Amino acid sequence: MDHLELLYKPSAIVSGGLNRRLVVVSNRVPLASSSAAPAAGGLAVALKAALKARGGLWFGWSGKSSEVNPPAPQWGTFGSLTYAVSDLSRRDIEQYYHGFANRALWPICHYRLDLADLSECNAAAYFRVNEQFARQLHKMLRQDDIIWVHDYHFIPIARFLRELGCVNRIGFFLHIPWPGPEVASALPSYQRILRSFGAYDVVGFQTETDAGNFHDCIVSANAGRVASGDWCEIDGRRMQVSAFPIGIDTEAFAKEARAAEKSMTVKRTLASLEGRDLIIGVDRLDYSKGLKQRIEAFCTFLERSPQAERERVTMLQITPKSRSEVPEYARLQRELAEEAGRVNGKLGDVDWTPLRYINKTMSRSALAGLYRIARIGLVTPLRDGMNLVAKEYVAAQAPDNPGVLVLSQFAGAAHELKSALIVNPYDIEETAAAIARAYAMPLEERKDRWNALMAVLRANSIHDWTAHFLQALGKEHEAKEIDNPLIADARLSAAAGLSRTASNSARLGGLAALCDVAGVVVPGAYFLTKS
Repeated sequence: MDHLELLYKPSAIVSGGLNRRLVVVSNRVPLASSSAAPAAGGLAVALKAALKARGGLWFGWSGKSSEVNPPAPQWGTFGSLTYAVSDLSRRDIEQYYHGFANRALWPICHYRLDLADLSECNAAAYFRVNEQFARQLHKMLRQDDIIWVHDYHFIPIARFLRELGCVNRIGFFLHIPWPGPEVASALPSYQRILRSFGAYDVVGFQTETDAGNFHDCIVSANAGRVASGDWCEIDGRRMQVSAFPIGIDTEAFAKEARAAEKSMTVKRTLASLEGRDLIIGVDRLDYSKGLKQRIEAFCTFLERSPQAERERVTMLQITPKSRSEVPEYARLQRELAEEAGRVNGKLGDVDWTPLRYINKTMSRSALAGLYRIARIGLVTPLRDGMNLVAKEYVAAQAPDNPGVLVLSQFAGAAHELKSALIVNPYDIEETAAAIARAYAMPLEERKDRWNALMAVLRANSIHDWTAHFLQALGKEHEAKEIDNPLIADARLSAAAGLSRTASNSARLGGLAALCDVAGVVVPGAYFLTKS
């Protein structure tokens, strides 16, 4: 049962918000081998910087299984950075991770109801694992910590933390899309998930559309109401709901792309092309990326463009495998390999392979160099929260000879990168025509479009994104209750337990102090992986 007096309690007012420790929570926390280990992406770099500036803790799943119940968190310290991770049981991995997170939340948030597994058993595991992680995290918290939870794996964790007595500022950022009520309502435990958002102080989405969809969901489900501006109320608790479009470290990535021109990967690729133009696509293997439609559009482009076929334009599609344990992904992998073979068999020649399709993971540096030499970047997901490949492709281009970005209207990046060629990825003819237009685009138009895109990237870097979210999360606001007799009744029924709650909170504060003395809670770092 929810502890109503805690759920409706305003967030604690603590002075010196900018100096408070940052706690970041993500599903996967791969441990670095040393403090000097390179981060895998711009998000990791930005959050690591924020954590080091404030002091921090990075907590989440280890990615490993264990039959120890309950599992004990493991600590790893590298220089000044410390990671706290916890294993999961095989059952929880199957039901929580492969089951509800990746076979219910992921497909439904990407508008694929036909692929959703609506298992109530998996839904129960999702909440069970979130409660387990909340109990572990609660023991590590200080009273004035600021907590930032990332992505769909951990939507309910704040609600469990509130039930345990946590009054810290807690923010949540969803990296994937959030659908409207006609789609989202298909989720098992839909009402419970919606109300779980009410335990946060700030909820961030990639786009205004996603934030608007969330507003529609809570209103249509009678779970809360939209107040003025960016404010919503769920179960009487006030929260900020805003769009915080994520960016990249634009200048750093541009510098990396320039340096990568001299790398062996780029040199070998250029030599193999023998002067032919390159079109590139880079996506994790996922049905949301529109890979089959993209390959079909490229094939149509070649068939409709005699000059491109004559000049033997080549497409490189880099698609690392993911979630091979999930049947939908294994089937997609087979289908894409067959489609690539069909295209090459139909259009290729003894000395030309039109489509180079590889399932190999490549380094960030190698990708930056390949983006730079590609005349066209194809980023055509059927649905995506943001898609940072689009932004990385733009940042990697040479200013005196930039390539052209062809971008899906259903990627969050399309809300910002309006100077790209925007397409409907379901429309094969339209996408093929956009590829042809990009291929024939004059240099001056390419430069104009690229300069406009770079202005957008520079105005909202990954560091700006981090700062904007943490600034919103660091602000203290009184939680105002809805004028609702049901809420008033709930507060009255909970009043008898308030003194007991205060006593529990005092004991919890003493436990936090003891943990500090014992050295359990120490500065940490954060690294976010797509999973």
